[in-house]
Amino acid sequence: MEFQTKIILLSMAVSFVASLIVIPILKKLKIGQIERREGPESHLKKQGTPTMGGIIMMITVLLIGLVLCIHFYRAQNEQEKQIAIHLIPLIATTLGFGMIGLIDDLKKLIGKNTEGLKPTYKMIGLLIVSVGFSICLTSILKIDTSTYIPFFKSSIALPIWVYIPFAVFVMLATTNAINLTDGIDGLSTSVTTIIIACLTVIGILLDIKEITMFGSILIGTCLIFLLFNLHPAKIMMGDTGSLLLGGAMASMALYLKMPLLLIIIALIPVLETLSVMIQVKHFKKTGKRVFKMTPIHHHFELSGWNENKIVSVFSFITLICCIIGLAAI
Repeated sequence: MEFQTKIILLSMAVSFVASLIVIPILKKLKIGQIERREGPESHLKKQGTPTMGGIIMMITVLLIGLVLCIHFYRAQNEQEKQIAIHLIPLIATTLGFGMIGLIDDLKKLIGKNTEGLKPTYKMIGLLIVSVGFSICLTSILKIDTSTYIPFFKSSIALPIWVYIPFAVFVMLATTNAINLTDGIDGLSTSVTTIIIACLTVIGILLDIKEITMFGSILIGTCLIFLLFNLHPAKIMMGDTGSLLLGGAMASMALYLKMPLLLIIIALIPVLETLSVMIQVKHFKKTGKRVFKMTPIHHHFELSGWNENKIVSVFSFITLICCIIGLAAI
């Protein structure tokens, strides 16, 4: 635990310094948030708040990840060298998703709208990273395709032709869910930090050091980013951050062979996604809305909840779900 604590503290330090450098640069370049016209009116005042804060996360993950990979690869112990080798795909995949989000954010800023990358191009990018990680897991790292079933305390071995599409679906669904959760100050960061902490605890319990190290980097990064992202936010993570965090979360769950656990511990992102799907389907069928606005955090916002209350309640629910998830393994 002492080494993991050092990683968290080091990640916090790097993230804090990066924040102090990146935020003023984004302000100077006038890289500000562009609010959706169909979003809550109260969000219009956020127009111009520095966005693309996920760059801070990318910098921290890259720098601390490199330090850890070099540290473990230089070790005399072959087992520690393997930790470095297994860390690389986790870091590369996370940064890959972050890069797609960065391109999307840049397109929005250049076009001065909320459109960003064309959905087809964005999906192709996400698919490439997802397929690459799935193949790497099975073909290079030789991790078997068994998938743990929560509560049943058992695993099911999936055929490779089923596992890879399933793994890709998990990654795409998770990144989309975290992207939808990123709608008010501090919500996505808070919820994601708790979920990643839960996956890191599982890594500690199962003695999977690469997951423990990787999770520790993310926890330290998110904790500092949250200082600047809580209401009123001084910086937004943008798609750069939401896709990065979604990709990291899915990668950790797949590496642990516990993607189904995300249904429990990531209940809030799941509900955010379901609320959009229900709203769209019901509106097309009846012309009426189920919720005042989706994703569902906007429904509560329009019902009179302030942003801090939504973040607190959703984070508390996530914490309870993570405790249940830990009991399910």
